[in-house]
Amino acid sequence: MPANLVSVVMQFLTPDMIAKIASALGLDRSLAQKAIGGAVPALLAGLADVAVTPNGARQLGNTLAQQQTGALESFKNLIGGSSPNTLAETGSGMLSGLFGGAALDTMAQSIGKFAGLDGATSKSLLGMLGPVVLGTLGQQQRSAGLDASGLAALLGSQRDQIAAAIPSGLADRLSAAGLIDSAAGTLRSGTATASAAGSRIAGASERTVAGASRAAYATTSAASSQWPYWLAILAVLGGLAWYTVGRPSRETVAELPRPAATQPATGTVGLAPPDLTIGGVNLANQVNSSVGTLRSVLPTITDAASAQAAIPKLREATTQLNEVGNLATKLTPEGKSTLAKLIAAATPTINQMCDKVLATPGVGDIAKPTIDELRVKLDTLSRA
Repeated sequence: MPANLVSVVMQFLTPDMIAKIASALGLDRSLAQKAIGGAVPALLAGLADVAVTPNGARQLGNTLAQQQTGALESFKNLIGGSSPNTLAETGSGMLSGLFGGAALDTMAQSIGKFAGLDGATSKSLLGMLGPVVLGTLGQQQRSAGLDASGLAALLGSQRDQIAAAIPSGLADRLSAAGLIDSAAGTLRSGTATASAAGSRIAGASERTVAGASRAAYATTSAASSQWPYWLAILAVLGGLAWYTVGRPSRETVAELPRPAATQPATGTVGLAPPDLTIGGVNLANQVNSSVGTLRSVLPTITDAASAQAAIPKLREATTQLNEVGNLATKLTPEGKSTLAKLIAAATPTINQMCDKVLATPGVGDIAKPTIDELRVKLDTLSRA
């Protein structure tokens, strides 16, 4: 039976390691311990969600493959070294590439509120823990001789254990932020877990939570060579045998250079399916953009003023979905089915967020027309 991944990571994070992390961040040790106890399973749950699609599993595998033997042990020195900020910044970049920048920020804020940390400190903590969690996962992958699908199976087999390790107080906050399905106990790093295995293909849709304007996502179609963040960490700190180049200018999945292809929006899983591209526009990326906007904006609606401020962004997302619907008429039957599954997987969490908004005193009358229009569009698109 595979080792419990949460336990393996926590065994690496010895009291001495936790003390070094606390010192680097200027935290009380007990506070750091509480935050780490929640952050480790939250990160593992996010990685399990990344790996639910073949492309996501391959991207995660590529990230892990960039490690060298002994890299995990090297992080012991890096965490306690002279440049903890560099480690935290680079680790945050790696996690942003896998989860999406806004998803990482939301996770950091949730963990911060749970443990009593400010958002910046919490994000730095995640940045330090990210390479440790990924390093541990890579070590397990190599020791078991797993390929990408085997890695996905390992993570999938431990989803319940990982979810159970998330402290209830943190789980509640992650659920309120739309990152975790409290009923199913699985982290949704942007994805509503499909109820049937066949719906897992749609898991890319909600993982995007980057700010999501069409212009931002249009730029993702230009493929550029990228070098792994981990190489940059060790290059800065010096003395380790890694190749080094500068950090990329935008958040992308940390991986080796790859052939030019339609690239996903930040925070999605894998390359967007080529059969969803019409006239050079990938509809999966368009959906990712809209869902990212909704997942970023809906939780901010807490009163009449915030509802008024959010309506233009909600309308923008709905307009983008209208464009998706118009272009979708040109898809093949298989493409229409794939797109419908992707949207169907995203819809439950969006509906949950909408229900919460409409139940907020003083908000329902303001937001209801826009939300009703949005829901009709999502429902229409989710039916092939």
